[in-house]
Amino acid sequence: MKPRYSIVAPIYNEEGNIHDLYERICKVMDTTGDAWELVLVNDGSRDRSPQLMEELAVKDPRVKTVHFARNFGHQTAVTAGIDYAQGAAVVLIDADLQDPPEVILEMIERWKAGYHVVYAVREARKGESWFKIYTAKLFYRIVYRITDVQIPLDTGDFRLMDEKVADVLRRMPEHNRFIRGMTSWIGFRQTGVFYVREARHWGETKYPLRKMVRFALDAITSFSYFPLQIMLSFSLLLGTLAVLAVPIISLLRLIVGPEFLGGQVTTIALLLLLSSFQLFFLFIMGQYVARIYDEVRRRPLYVVARATGFEAHDPARRLAQQRADLSPEARAPEQSLEENSNG
Repeated sequence: MKPRYSIVAPIYNEEGNIHDLYERICKVMDTTGDAWELVLVNDGSRDRSPQLMEELAVKDPRVKTVHFARNFGHQTAVTAGIDYAQGAAVVLIDADLQDPPEVILEMIERWKAGYHVVYAVREARKGESWFKIYTAKLFYRIVYRITDVQIPLDTGDFRLMDEKVADVLRRMPEHNRFIRGMTSWIGFRQTGVFYVREARHWGETKYPLRKMVRFALDAITSFSYFPLQIMLSFSLLLGTLAVLAVPIISLLRLIVGPEFLGGQVTTIALLLLLSSFQLFFLFIMGQYVARIYDEVRRRPLYVVARATGFEAHDPARRLAQQRADLSPEARAPEQSLEENSNG
């Protein structure tokens, strides 16, 4: 029987959280009285997470597992979970239990009221340093102001989406994924519910500063041309300063004398300044070019080593057909995805 709800949780070295996540999901979802499934996506874990996932799948057929051939990243794991989900409503939740599963019931109420996306808004964040809290708030506000899509403030991937939205996401093949931005771009009726984000139940964060910076770059370059517009503005500013500086410096040298500012020192300072701007602008352009390169290679988003619990359902074939509907050129990479999943 097709489940009404699909709970998707990416797993990366979460052996201390998996059983607690399962128990709390069961406690919450059983109260709905509807059929549901829990899709656990192993993103190349190196601890006992894959074993624990399979134990749950044997114990409870509602637990479905997808195992990547290697670590592909959190956003890709979430994408795979959406691809494999069969429910009329798909809920995304992290396995660290910072996002309380109990909030799902409120999301379901909003979904039944006619909303297609119900996102969770963080009123407070427990167990996190002031640096993490401040930089997170700054990130959300910068993205909100400079991107072309109005992404709700203080929201993560914890959300419920209708199968209509999930189907559109499955048709979006970009590699540098920013799920919360993509769901905002899709549209439909969206609303939020407020909650307090708990401290991590077990283990360490999977988003250190390095990954957060990369995540921010994906968010900005996927939905905004603002950095490129800044490059143009700075170029015009520097050109204007250069045009004004020549007559001003010449006049001052005539008034004060030829020793004014020292010719070599001025030249070196200007060269260093211009070189630093050039390198920065090349970096920004390189980020966009690198993302274009990722897309034109047309590699599959992920490679599945094995999946359990989907015998009567072939998500790879369905996904390949949905994305192939967009353009004939999209068929080749999706055939590769299908072969990897069936293998």
